[in-house]
Amino acid sequence: MVYWAYNLAGIMFHDITTLLLDTRAFRDTIDLFVERYKDKDISVVAGVEARGFIFGPPIALALGAKFVPMRKPKKLPGEVISEEYSLEYGTDKMEMHVGAVQAGERALVIDDLIATGGTLCAAMRLLERVGAHVVECACVIELPELKGRERLGEKPLFVLVN
Repeated sequence: MVYWAYNLAGIMFHDITTLLLDTRAFRDTIDLFVERYKDKDISVVAGVEARGFIFGPPIALALGAKFVPMRKPKKLPGEVISEEYSLEYGTDKMEMHVGAVQAGERALVIDDLIATGGTLCAAMRLLERVGAHVVECACVIELPELKGRERLGEKPLFVLVN
């Protein structure tokens, strides 16, 4: 699997655009996630903005689960709950619609990449605050040198490439 890596203002970015341009590789990526989660009774796929929105909906459809977007502040209409988190280069917030997830639902959190783990942790905290059980976090790429896996604690993480 090939992906872009580039440096902007001292921050190294990794991008999955080349994966998306290859329809077979993109389909295979979705199929790998679906195969892993098809028997785990997932009722919610929570996609982290923005690239979690690329992988989350097709996985949710294949699993028969709903897709819940986890967005940056002021992008969701209606009432939201929010969670602040730290990045490699500052802080941000993540929001989720109130009522999108019910207590007892089983959730998968999906994003394209795990670096420091801040966004995945914020997504998990939002889901757990409403009583959902986060089954696992899943990413296409892991940057192990940034130790994001450690930040997730006991929560399992599945990645395709590191």
